[in-house]
Amino acid sequence: MKLSVLDLINVRQGQTTAQALRASRAMVEAADKLGYTRYWVAEHHNTTSVASTAPAVELMYLGQDTSRIRLGSGGVMLPNHSPLAVAEQFALLAAVYGDRIDLGIGRAPGTDPITSAAIRGHLSGGHFVDANGRPSDPVREFPQNVADILTLLNPDGAEIRLRHGQHYSLRATPVLEHAPAVWLLGSSDYSAEMAATMGLPYVFAHHFSGRGTQRALDLYRSSFQPSEHGAQPRTFVTVNVSVAETADEAWELCEPHQYLMASLSTRGKMDPQPRVGDEVKRLLTDDLRAAVAPVVDTWAIGNPEQVKAQLEETADQYGVDEIMIHPIEGAYEADPADAWPAKLRGLELLAEALL
Repeated sequence: MKLSVLDLINVRQGQTTAQALRASRAMVEAADKLGYTRYWVAEHHNTTSVASTAPAVELMYLGQDTSRIRLGSGGVMLPNHSPLAVAEQFALLAAVYGDRIDLGIGRAPGTDPITSAAIRGHLSGGHFVDANGRPSDPVREFPQNVADILTLLNPDGAEIRLRHGQHYSLRATPVLEHAPAVWLLGSSDYSAEMAATMGLPYVFAHHFSGRGTQRALDLYRSSFQPSEHGAQPRTFVTVNVSVAETADEAWELCEPHQYLMASLSTRGKMDPQPRVGDEVKRLLTDDLRAAVAPVVDTWAIGNPEQVKAQLEETADQYGVDEIMIHPIEGAYEADPADAWPAKLRGLELLAEALL
Protein backbone atom coordinates (compact mmCIF):
# COMPACT_ATOMS: atom_id res chain seq x y z
CA MET A 1 0.00 0.00 0.00
CA LYS A 2 1.15 3.52 -0.81
CA LEU A 3 1.23 6.18 1.88
CA SER A 4 1.04 9.94 1.38
CA VAL A 5 0.83 12.95 3.71
CA LEU A 6 -1.63 15.84 4.04
CA ASP A 7 -0.33 18.85 5.99
CA LEU A 8 -2.44 21.77 7.18
CA ILE A 9 0.73 23.39 8.57
CA ASN A 10 -0.81 23.61 12.01
CA VAL A 11 0.23 26.35 14.41
CA ARG A 12 0.37 25.54 18.11
CA GLN A 13 0.52 27.82 21.10
CA GLY A 14 3.86 29.62 21.36
CA GLN A 15 4.71 28.93 17.72
CA THR A 16 5.15 31.50 14.93
CA THR A 17 4.20 31.06 11.29
CA ALA A 18 7.89 30.88 10.37
CA GLN A 19 8.49 28.11 12.92
CA ALA A 20 5.44 26.18 11.68
CA LEU A 21 6.77 26.34 8.12
CA ARG A 22 10.22 25.13 9.19
CA ALA A 23 8.57 22.24 11.05
CA SER A 24 6.63 21.27 7.91
CA ARG A 25 9.76 21.46 5.78
CA ALA A 26 11.43 18.93 8.07
CA MET A 27 8.36 16.71 7.68
CA VAL A 28 8.30 16.75 3.88
CA GLU A 29 12.03 16.04 3.76
CA ALA A 30 11.53 13.07 6.08
CA ALA A 31 8.57 11.82 4.03
CA ASP A 32 10.68 12.08 0.88
CA LYS A 33 13.44 9.92 2.36
CA LEU A 34 11.03 7.41 3.95
CA GLY A 35 9.26 6.53 0.70
CA TYR A 36 5.94 8.36 0.99
CA THR A 37 4.27 8.96 -2.38
CA ARG A 38 2.91 12.52 -2.04
CA TYR A 39 3.02 15.50 0.28
CA TRP A 40 0.06 17.85 -0.06
CA VAL A 41 -0.69 21.11 1.73
CA ALA A 42 -4.14 22.56 2.32
CA GLU A 43 -5.66 26.02 1.85
CA HIS A 44 -7.37 27.70 4.79
CA HIS A 45 -7.72 31.39 5.59
CA ASN A 46 -8.10 33.64 8.62
CA THR A 47 -7.58 30.72 11.02
CA THR A 48 -5.10 31.18 13.87
CA SER A 49 -4.36 27.45 14.10
CA VAL A 50 -3.49 26.95 10.40
CA ALA A 51 -0.60 28.61 8.52
CA SER A 52 -1.35 26.97 5.15
CA THR A 53 -2.95 29.80 3.16
CA ALA A 54 -1.10 29.71 -0.20
CA PRO A 55 -0.26 26.16 -1.37
CA ALA A 56 1.83 27.11 -4.40
CA VAL A 57 4.02 29.50 -2.38
CA GLU A 58 4.44 26.94 0.40
CA LEU A 59 5.36 24.12 -1.97
CA MET A 60 8.04 26.20 -3.65
CA TYR A 61 9.67 26.51 -0.20
CA LEU A 62 8.87 23.10 1.26
CA GLY A 63 10.16 21.02 -1.65
CA GLN A 64 13.62 22.55 -2.05
CA ASP A 65 15.50 19.63 -0.51
CA THR A 66 13.29 16.82 -1.80
CA SER A 67 14.17 14.56 -4.71
CA ARG A 68 11.36 12.13 -5.46
CA ILE A 69 8.13 12.77 -3.51
CA ARG A 70 5.18 14.33 -5.35
CA LEU A 71 4.29 17.81 -4.11
CA GLY A 72 0.74 19.05 -4.30
CA SER A 73 -2.25 20.95 -3.02
CA GLY A 74 -4.93 19.36 -0.94
CA GLY A 75 -6.22 21.57 -2.20
CA VAL A 76 -6.46 24.91 -3.96
CA MET A 77 -9.92 26.29 -3.13
CA LEU A 78 -10.83 27.43 -6.61
CA PRO A 79 -13.68 29.86 -5.78
CA ASN A 80 -11.03 32.11 -4.24
CA HIS A 81 -8.90 32.35 -7.37
CA SER A 82 -8.92 32.88 -11.10
CA PRO A 83 -8.13 29.80 -13.21
CA LEU A 84 -5.25 31.60 -14.93
CA ALA A 85 -3.58 32.51 -11.62
CA VAL A 86 -3.78 28.90 -10.43
CA ALA A 87 -2.48 27.54 -13.74
CA GLU A 88 0.44 29.99 -13.71
CA GLN A 89 1.42 29.12 -10.13
CA PHE A 90 1.42 25.36 -10.68
CA ALA A 91 3.11 25.65 -14.07
CA LEU A 92 5.94 27.44 -12.25
CA LEU A 93 6.10 24.66 -9.67
CA ALA A 94 6.32 22.11 -12.49
CA ALA A 95 9.10 24.14 -14.10
CA VAL A 96 11.10 23.78 -10.87
CA TYR A 97 10.14 20.27 -9.73
CA GLY A 98 9.36 18.57 -13.04
CA ASP A 99 6.88 15.77 -13.32
CA ARG A 100 6.03 15.49 -9.64
CA ILE A 101 3.47 18.25 -9.10
CA ASP A 102 -0.16 17.53 -8.19
CA LEU A 103 -2.84 20.21 -8.43
CA GLY A 104 -5.67 19.17 -6.14
CA ILE A 105 -8.71 21.43 -6.57
CA GLY A 106 -11.63 21.92 -4.19
CA ARG A 107 -15.01 23.63 -4.60
CA ALA A 108 -15.37 25.05 -1.08
CA PRO A 109 -13.80 28.44 -0.27
CA GLY A 110 -11.95 27.06 2.78
CA THR A 111 -13.08 30.00 4.88
CA ASP A 112 -16.04 32.21 5.74
CA PRO A 113 -17.81 34.36 3.09
CA ILE A 114 -16.31 37.65 4.32
CA THR A 115 -12.74 36.33 4.14
CA SER A 116 -13.42 34.74 0.76
CA ALA A 117 -14.65 38.09 -0.57
CA ALA A 118 -11.55 39.78 0.85
CA ILE A 119 -9.32 37.31 -1.01
CA ARG A 120 -11.01 38.41 -4.21
CA GLY A 121 -10.31 42.07 -3.45
CA HIS A 122 -13.36 43.17 -1.49
CA LEU A 123 -12.33 43.89 2.09
CA SER A 124 -15.80 45.26 2.82
CA GLY A 125 -17.53 42.29 1.15
CA GLY A 126 -18.22 41.83 -2.51
CA HIS A 127 -18.78 39.40 -5.32
CA PHE A 128 -17.50 38.16 -8.63
CA VAL A 129 -19.05 39.58 -11.78
CA ASP A 130 -19.49 37.93 -15.16
CA ALA A 131 -18.49 39.34 -18.56
CA ASN A 132 -21.59 41.55 -18.54
CA GLY A 133 -20.97 42.94 -15.07
CA ARG A 134 -23.66 40.87 -13.38
CA PRO A 135 -23.03 39.22 -9.97
CA SER A 136 -21.62 35.72 -10.37
CA ASP A 137 -21.31 32.94 -7.81
CA PRO A 138 -17.77 31.48 -8.05
CA VAL A 139 -18.97 28.15 -6.67
CA ARG A 140 -21.47 27.81 -9.52
CA GLU A 141 -18.68 28.60 -11.97
CA PHE A 142 -16.57 25.75 -10.57
CA PRO A 143 -17.02 23.25 -13.46
CA GLN A 144 -16.12 25.86 -16.09
CA ASN A 145 -13.17 27.10 -14.02
CA VAL A 146 -11.79 23.56 -13.72
CA ALA A 147 -12.18 23.11 -17.47
CA ASP A 148 -10.34 26.40 -18.01
CA ILE A 149 -7.43 25.25 -15.84
CA LEU A 150 -7.16 22.00 -17.80
CA THR A 151 -7.06 24.00 -21.04
CA LEU A 152 -4.49 26.45 -19.72
CA LEU A 153 -2.28 23.58 -18.54
CA ASN A 154 -2.25 22.14 -22.03
CA PRO A 155 1.04 22.92 -23.85
CA ASP A 156 -0.95 24.82 -26.48
CA GLY A 157 -2.71 26.95 -23.89
CA ALA A 158 -6.13 28.50 -24.51
CA GLU A 159 -7.52 30.37 -27.48
CA ILE A 160 -10.12 33.01 -26.73
CA ARG A 161 -12.57 34.14 -29.39
CA LEU A 162 -13.04 37.89 -29.20
CA ARG A 163 -15.67 40.03 -30.81
CA HIS A 164 -15.44 40.67 -34.55
CA GLY A 165 -13.98 37.17 -35.06
CA GLN A 166 -10.59 37.88 -33.51
CA HIS A 167 -8.67 35.24 -31.56
CA TYR A 168 -6.34 35.69 -28.61
CA SER A 169 -3.83 33.08 -27.34
CA LEU A 170 -3.35 32.66 -23.61
CA ARG A 171 -0.64 30.57 -21.93
CA ALA A 172 0.07 29.77 -18.29
CA THR A 173 3.82 29.72 -18.96
CA PRO A 174 6.02 30.23 -22.04
CA VAL A 175 7.02 26.56 -22.29
CA LEU A 176 5.20 23.80 -20.39
CA GLU A 177 7.38 20.70 -20.24
CA HIS A 178 5.52 18.89 -17.47
CA ALA A 179 1.85 19.58 -16.84
CA PRO A 180 0.76 19.17 -13.20
CA ALA A 181 -1.54 16.23 -12.53
CA VAL A 182 -4.99 17.64 -11.75
CA TRP A 183 -7.09 15.97 -9.04
CA LEU A 184 -10.59 16.88 -7.89
CA LEU A 185 -11.14 16.86 -4.13
CA GLY A 186 -14.38 16.65 -2.28
CA SER A 187 -16.56 15.31 0.50
CA SER A 188 -19.84 15.03 -1.39
CA ASP A 189 -21.58 13.30 -4.28
CA TYR A 190 -21.26 16.48 -6.36
CA SER A 191 -17.48 16.38 -6.56
CA ALA A 192 -17.43 12.62 -7.16
CA GLU A 193 -19.86 12.90 -10.06
CA MET A 194 -18.02 15.85 -11.58
CA ALA A 195 -14.65 14.07 -11.39
CA ALA A 196 -16.20 11.03 -13.08
CA THR A 197 -17.79 13.10 -15.85
CA MET A 198 -14.52 14.91 -16.57
CA GLY A 199 -12.43 11.73 -16.37
CA LEU A 200 -10.25 13.13 -13.59
CA PRO A 201 -8.68 11.39 -10.58
CA TYR A 202 -10.59 12.00 -7.36
CA VAL A 203 -9.82 12.16 -3.62
CA PHE A 204 -12.49 11.90 -0.93
CA ALA A 205 -11.82 13.91 2.25
CA HIS A 206 -12.48 11.01 4.60
CA HIS A 207 -10.41 12.72 7.30
CA PHE A 208 -12.84 15.63 7.39
CA SER A 209 -16.04 13.87 8.38
CA GLY A 210 -15.59 10.15 7.85
CA ARG A 211 -19.11 9.97 6.42
CA GLY A 212 -20.37 9.35 2.89
CA THR A 213 -17.09 7.92 1.68
CA GLN A 214 -18.39 4.67 0.21
CA ARG A 215 -21.32 6.30 -1.57
CA ALA A 216 -19.09 8.96 -3.18
CA LEU A 217 -16.48 6.44 -4.34
CA ASP A 218 -19.12 4.10 -5.73
CA LEU A 219 -20.66 6.99 -7.65
CA TYR A 220 -17.27 8.06 -8.99
CA ARG A 221 -16.30 4.60 -10.16
CA SER A 222 -19.65 3.70 -11.69
CA SER A 223 -19.94 7.02 -13.57
CA PHE A 224 -16.33 7.40 -14.71
CA GLN A 225 -15.83 8.42 -18.33
CA PRO A 226 -12.31 7.81 -19.74
CA SER A 227 -10.49 10.94 -20.88
CA GLU A 228 -7.04 12.18 -21.79
CA HIS A 229 -6.49 12.54 -18.03
CA GLY A 230 -7.06 8.85 -17.32
CA ALA A 231 -8.47 5.68 -18.82
CA GLN A 232 -9.56 4.28 -15.45
CA PRO A 233 -10.82 5.74 -12.15
CA ARG A 234 -8.00 6.74 -9.79
CA THR A 235 -8.75 7.52 -6.20
CA PHE A 236 -7.56 7.37 -2.61
CA VAL A 237 -8.85 8.58 0.75
CA THR A 238 -7.48 10.72 3.55
CA VAL A 239 -7.36 9.58 7.18
CA ASN A 240 -6.48 11.31 10.44
CA VAL A 241 -3.64 9.34 12.05
CA SER A 242 -1.95 9.37 15.44
CA VAL A 243 0.71 6.70 15.89
CA ALA A 244 3.32 6.22 18.62
CA GLU A 245 5.29 3.40 20.23
CA THR A 246 2.34 2.69 22.54
CA ALA A 247 -1.40 3.10 22.05
CA ASP A 248 -1.70 5.13 25.26
CA GLU A 249 0.82 7.66 23.97
CA ALA A 250 -0.90 7.83 20.57
CA TRP A 251 -4.23 8.62 22.22
CA GLU A 252 -2.62 11.28 24.42
CA LEU A 253 -0.87 12.83 21.40
CA CYS A 254 -4.13 13.27 19.50
CA GLU A 255 -5.98 15.07 22.30
CA PRO A 256 -5.00 18.56 21.02
CA HIS A 257 -6.55 17.73 17.64
CA GLN A 258 -9.64 16.35 19.35
CA TYR A 259 -9.96 19.66 21.14
CA LEU A 260 -9.59 21.64 17.90
CA MET A 261 -12.30 19.59 16.19
CA ALA A 262 -14.60 19.89 19.19
CA SER A 263 -13.98 23.63 19.30
CA LEU A 264 -14.78 23.93 15.60
CA SER A 265 -18.06 22.04 15.96
CA THR A 266 -19.22 23.88 19.10
CA ARG A 267 -17.77 27.39 18.67
CA GLY A 268 -17.11 27.57 14.95
CA LYS A 269 -13.43 28.47 15.41
CA MET A 270 -10.03 26.92 16.11
CA ASP A 271 -7.43 28.68 18.25
CA PRO A 272 -3.73 27.76 18.16
CA GLN A 273 -3.35 24.13 19.17
CA PRO A 274 -2.82 23.49 22.89
CA ARG A 275 0.06 21.31 24.04
CA VAL A 276 -0.12 17.64 24.95
CA GLY A 277 -0.59 16.88 28.64
CA ASP A 278 -2.23 18.83 31.45
CA GLU A 279 -2.86 21.88 29.25
CA VAL A 280 -5.18 20.14 26.80
CA LYS A 281 -6.74 17.86 29.43
CA ARG A 282 -8.07 20.96 31.22
CA LEU A 283 -9.67 22.17 28.00
CA LEU A 284 -10.99 18.88 26.65
CA THR A 285 -14.02 18.43 28.91
CA ASP A 286 -16.23 15.33 28.93
CA ASP A 287 -18.85 17.25 26.93
CA LEU A 288 -16.32 18.17 24.26
CA ARG A 289 -15.01 14.61 24.10
CA ALA A 290 -18.56 13.39 23.58
CA ALA A 291 -19.17 15.99 20.87
CA VAL A 292 -16.21 14.82 18.80
CA ALA A 293 -16.43 11.09 19.59
CA PRO A 294 -18.30 10.06 16.39
CA VAL A 295 -15.61 11.70 14.25
CA VAL A 296 -12.75 10.25 16.31
CA ASP A 297 -14.14 6.79 15.60
CA THR A 298 -13.01 7.20 11.97
CA TRP A 299 -9.41 8.09 12.90
CA ALA A 300 -6.52 5.60 12.98
CA ILE A 301 -4.96 5.76 16.46
CA GLY A 302 -2.60 3.40 18.23
CA ASN A 303 0.77 1.70 18.08
CA PRO A 304 2.30 0.89 14.66
CA GLU A 305 0.71 -2.53 14.33
CA GLN A 306 -2.73 -1.23 15.34
CA VAL A 307 -2.58 1.69 12.92
CA LYS A 308 -1.24 -0.55 10.17
CA ALA A 309 -4.23 -2.85 10.63
CA GLN A 310 -6.66 0.09 10.69
CA LEU A 311 -5.25 1.60 7.50
CA GLU A 312 -5.19 -1.76 5.71
CA GLU A 313 -8.83 -2.28 6.72
CA THR A 314 -9.71 1.19 5.40
CA ALA A 315 -7.90 0.54 2.13
CA ASP A 316 -9.68 -2.79 1.73
CA GLN A 317 -13.07 -1.32 2.63
CA TYR A 318 -12.84 1.44 0.02
CA GLY A 319 -10.88 -0.47 -2.61
CA VAL A 320 -7.87 1.84 -2.70
CA ASP A 321 -4.14 1.14 -2.80
CA GLU A 322 -3.11 4.51 -1.35
CA ILE A 323 -3.95 6.26 1.92
CA MET A 324 -3.11 9.91 2.52
CA ILE A 325 -2.53 10.30 6.23
CA HIS A 326 -3.15 13.56 8.05
CA PRO A 327 -0.73 13.40 11.02
CA ILE A 328 -2.54 14.74 14.10
CA GLU A 329 0.03 14.08 16.82
CA GLY A 330 0.44 17.12 19.03
CA ALA A 331 3.52 18.59 20.74
CA TYR A 332 4.78 18.61 24.29
CA GLU A 333 5.77 21.84 26.03
CA ALA A 334 9.46 20.92 25.86
CA ASP A 335 9.41 20.29 22.10
CA PRO A 336 11.33 22.76 19.88
CA ALA A 337 9.01 25.39 18.40
CA ASP A 338 10.25 24.75 14.87
CA ALA A 339 9.61 20.99 14.92
CA TRP A 340 6.88 18.38 15.41
CA PRO A 341 8.88 15.52 16.97
CA ALA A 342 5.85 13.26 17.48
CA LYS A 343 4.66 13.74 13.89
CA LEU A 344 8.13 12.98 12.57
CA ARG A 345 8.34 9.86 14.71
CA GLY A 346 4.90 8.85 13.52
CA LEU A 347 6.02 9.08 9.89
CA GLU A 348 8.99 6.85 10.70
CA LEU A 349 6.90 4.27 12.55
CA LEU A 350 4.34 4.02 9.76
CA ALA A 351 7.04 3.75 7.11
CA GLU A 352 8.64 0.89 9.04
CA ALA A 353 5.27 -0.86 9.31
CA LEU A 354 3.86 -0.32 5.83
CA LEU A 355 6.49 0.85 3.32
